[in-house]
Amino acid sequence: MISLFLLAAISQPAASVRVAFDRQGETSVQATGLADIGAGRKVTPDDPVRIASISKLVTAIGVMRLVEQHKLDLDADISDLLGYRLRNPAFPDTPITLRLLLSHRSSLTDGIDYVLPLDADIRTVLQDPKVWDGAHAPGSFFRYTNLNFPVVASVMERATGKRFDQLMHRLVLAPLKLDACYNFTTCSDAAVARIVAQYRQGQVTRDDNHGSRPACPVTRARDGSCDLTTYKIGRNGAIFSPQGGLYISAHDLARVGRMLLNRGTLDGVRLLSPASVATLRTPLWVYDGGNGDTGEDPAGNHQAGFICSYGIATMLLATQKAGCHDDPFGDGRRRFGHAGDAYGLRSGLWIDPKAGRGVAYFATDVSLEAAPKRSAYTRTEELLAKPDQ
Repeated sequence: MISLFLLAAISQPAASVRVAFDRQGETSVQATGLADIGAGRKVTPDDPVRIASISKLVTAIGVMRLVEQHKLDLDADISDLLGYRLRNPAFPDTPITLRLLLSHRSSLTDGIDYVLPLDADIRTVLQDPKVWDGAHAPGSFFRYTNLNFPVVASVMERATGKRFDQLMHRLVLAPLKLDACYNFTTCSDAAVARIVAQYRQGQVTRDDNHGSRPACPVTRARDGSCDLTTYKIGRNGAIFSPQGGLYISAHDLARVGRMLLNRGTLDGVRLLSPASVATLRTPLWVYDGGNGDTGEDPAGNHQAGFICSYGIATMLLATQKAGCHDDPFGDGRRRFGHAGDAYGLRSGLWIDPKAGRGVAYFATDVSLEAAPKRSAYTRTEELLAKPDQ
């Protein structure tokens, strides 16, 4: 066990990793701190971490692959695939579509806990009036909502007959040669042994597994059981955490960024068409002063101006609007990608298509006390985004 003296001496963040890249490959790599404080294990760029809401962007890449295969339609009423009618009860004539879910304009809210047990039925959850915004019709208002993505995952499962974690491995992770996984299931034993523990103010928040897989990779059923063979496809897309549960290293996250920077190809393999990448990064919502909530970061913390432009599970930076503070780089350049924030971690994947460059980073046990200089992001994120300022 690490001594209390040493624990107190560890500075925030506990670990940080940054990988810069261009179209050809990585251009710089930095890693500092401890992946596991108790074991004294140093972090490396090959260590997977629960990357939080960047998971949403990777989930959307899987959706676009299914769109290209004509198994999904971004603008179709998802009721047809779910097998039941899904509507905001205040706006019963407005269909809910994947495009609305993926861009946080569905009128769903995080009015309940979106982390659901193995035996939950998302249909029952969606019948609760607390999950709906009764004041804004679907398509009329942006509100960052994690619950959108369990619904997306349920639709993906219904369209393919495959469990979400295994489907994402086949659609995205394996073709890109990533040793990554949603909630542990498809990662190699070697990757699991290197997973980065999460901390907040020096205290473990999750994944302090000492190199082993957790006894149950999902939230257990209400009776305490964890039998994945009982899961019915499409019944509960929340269990593999499509909104935040991707475990991926900074090296592998940079590979995702390079694929997007190269308009859908990586190392000679085409994963997406250029049109699909353009669809991901095209703004579907831009803040105009009253058409959405800019003050929610991906963990739900109130940070005014954090998100001001959004596409298909894609954040766009440096929005030139009053009240917007969404530029951790501080240079006014338009970038696309996504941020992440959960359990004391902050993460980012940002691509500058005009410059032909990008950066992937994460930090654990991030201090909220150091004031940012130029944005609604933390000072740690600003330094990882652009270390020379």
